[in-house]
Amino acid sequence: MTVYFIGAGPGDPDLITVKGQRLIRTCPVIIYAGSLVPEAVLEGHQAVQVTNSASLHLEQIIDLMKSAHAQGQDVARVHSGDPSLYGAIGEQIRCLRDLQIPFEIIPGVTATAACAALLGTELTLPDISQTVILTRYADKTDMPDGESLGELARHRATMAIHLGVSNLGRIVAELTPHYGTDCPIAVVHRASWPDQDWITGTLADIEEKVRVKGFRRTALILVGRVLGNDVFSESSLYQAGHAHLFRP
Repeated sequence: MTVYFIGAGPGDPDLITVKGQRLIRTCPVIIYAGSLVPEAVLEGHQAVQVTNSASLHLEQIIDLMKSAHAQGQDVARVHSGDPSLYGAIGEQIRCLRDLQIPFEIIPGVTATAACAALLGTELTLPDISQTVILTRYADKTDMPDGESLGELARHRATMAIHLGVSNLGRIVAELTPHYGTDCPIAVVHRASWPDQDWITGTLADIEEKVRVKGFRRTALILVGRVLGNDVFSESSLYQAGHAHLFRP
């Protein structure tokens, strides 16, 4: 048997991969993160055991996997977004390795990708930014040395900040010296869900706009000059004078 860590995507059930959907519909055991994964993602399943892990601790989740393994049953362990990003799968994988239980990771669409699609923007534009930093705000858990928001902001790259909307004022204060008060920023609430909502602005006015919206949690912050920017060089990829393997 195998434990499949499946990325369910940002919320829209249609944004799961074909492989992930197939496994959910065929695995006899499903363990899904119900606080972030909508039940619609499980539609069509034929599992004999479906467990919402929202109220479980690590040992209880591993016990479910051990039980399935003992019975020769595959497990669909369904996480939101891409399980390799803030999916808390590292400690689960460590336990599975110790128990010699096979596992496989099935990638998923990230919240960052869903937000970029919603905003109609490319996150890497020539001359503007060729780097995307995915990070989170250090609130209850400290960040490793060298990864504070201020240190990352020095690169002035496009930045996606998770778990930070409740500390938006502090985030703006750390970003502004590096990006400038006029830098575009967007706060997207529950991207791709039926109740998705968002607001755009600058570092100078985004706090008030978010206060009016009332976003408190489940929101991603995108900051960088790629947002709403139409002044940039064209990439060489499609330029007529640029030759490559498929266009000599």
